[in-house]
Amino acid sequence: VWFRRTTHYLFIVVVAVNSTLLTINAGDYIFYTDWAWTSFVVFSISQSTMLVVGAIYYMLFTGVPGTATYYATIMTIYTWVAKGAWFALGYPYDFVVVPVWIPSAMLLDLAYWATRRNKHAAILIGGVLVGMSLPLFNMINLLLVADPLEMAFKYPRPTLPPYMTPIEPQVGKFYNSPVALGAGAGAVLCVPIAALGAKLNTWTYRWMA
Repeated sequence: VWFRRTTHYLFIVVVAVNSTLLTINAGDYIFYTDWAWTSFVVFSISQSTMLVVGAIYYMLFTGVPGTATYYATIMTIYTWVAKGAWFALGYPYDFVVVPVWIPSAMLLDLAYWATRRNKHAAILIGGVLVGMSLPLFNMINLLLVADPLEMAFKYPRPTLPPYMTPIEPQVGKFYNSPVALGAGAGAVLCVPIAALGAKLNTWTYRWMA
């Protein structure tokens, strides 16, 4: 039993650490320089789906409202550590943009608590709330990056493929409303992703029993 429980808690840590790695790749300066608002859609979808699968898994396993917020807090702390590490290496302070996960996770916890710990309501209502709210909460991140295009040329990535090299921002060329598109796509995708997290929780619970 102790081995299974240890494996479960190790899984939680691994998910949180990998969340940080995804943040560094989906939330750093690339998405705020090369494609500007256009790639904000990619950022919104990746961050919202990543949050909801781990939060649903963690919350349903414990059965306690509030654990989704705790999970988001873990990811936030890890990402701030990574941000500090990049800054210590000489990169600009806004090289890694820390996503605002906690408010969306609080909405997920609220949906779980308000529906009297109904798993299906948490998946459906909570998933939609996360997908819709995260782009709105993170829009401020995009607005606070100082001179993003200059930073992209000053700190280029040698491994970038040609289509990701810094270019002049084409604001509004591909999407008229990236926040709305990101929120809509996130709301749709977070429901099956949340269901996947719930299924993982069921499998783990049965394995530990």
